[in-house]
Amino acid sequence: MNTYKISIIPGDGIGPELTDATLKILEAAEKKFDLKLDLVYADAGDTCKEKCGVALPADSVQKIKDSQACLKGPVGETAADVIVKLRLMFDLYANLRPIKTYPSTAAVRPDIDMYFVRENTEDVYKGLEYALDGNTTICLRVITRKACERIAKRAFEMARLRNGKKKVTAIHKANVMRITDGLFASVCREIAKQYSDISFNELYVDAASMRLIKAPQEFDVLCTCNMFGDILSDEAAQLVGGLGMAPGANIGDSFALFEPIHGSAPNRAGKQTANPLSMILSAKMRLEWQGERYSDPKCKKAAAAIEEAVVKTLKAKNTVPDLGGDKTTMGMAEAIAAAIA
Repeated sequence: MNTYKISIIPGDGIGPELTDATLKILEAAEKKFDLKLDLVYADAGDTCKEKCGVALPADSVQKIKDSQACLKGPVGETAADVIVKLRLMFDLYANLRPIKTYPSTAAVRPDIDMYFVRENTEDVYKGLEYALDGNTTICLRVITRKACERIAKRAFEMARLRNGKKKVTAIHKANVMRITDGLFASVCREIAKQYSDISFNELYVDAASMRLIKAPQEFDVLCTCNMFGDILSDEAAQLVGGLGMAPGANIGDSFALFEPIHGSAPNRAGKQTANPLSMILSAKMRLEWQGERYSDPKCKKAAAAIEEAVVKTLKAKNTVPDLGGDKTTMGMAEAIAAAIA
């Protein structure tokens, strides 16, 4: 039996509730598929900063480094001090965000199934901002060929793996940002020539935001720079029931971190009303990644079983009020866990 050491960051606000709910699911999957998880808790976020003065302490970083993957709950105002730093520290250059219609949700269409592959280490999110004086500020946008090449390759490889339309759409604004987005667009075109089995097209980011609303069923894999992907994937999540239905992964060559893409929702903390699927489906993505990285079919089977249990639970309306049911966050998790067993 393989033992997987997983670092856990419960986070802030609703984060600890989502974490507890997700671990309930993982416990059921672990038991059914004979998996062994060694869970190590790492503190980070707003509450952590209040306690020890920093949002991401050195001992938490070491715990994460010593693990094979990290599962993180949402954090609050210190998000940039936690997730952005971790992305750069571990070179987690690919941010993956599946947007998919599940049953019994407020999805606008039943046939939405797209995948954002977002560059995760540069762009304006590098935080290179400067104040020249009291009236003028500057933000530097960094786009490199290396980052463009590896995110474009990741997007085309993802299109090959999916049972979708075998299509990659590069999203940019090269008609205005001719140098930075010009590089991104040209690299995507170069990489597209290496994948003759995958169709390729381009959209300006403003047109893409419109097409996501008008015809979301047309998209398969969307390849974007950092900020555009962050904004557009949040927009797309509203098409399938909101951010509570949107998992995320941060993937590098040797490490990965998985998290819901929404914030910590402090106004709902402790009420047990939050939709846990964003984090549960993030944990499912972790199992898929683990199965690929370590050639472990048990992990792949466990991931598939979690998704099947989610679908079964949604159809039965064993859900939180946001999804039309009357369950608590943990009550919904218990229903999913029971569907796995």
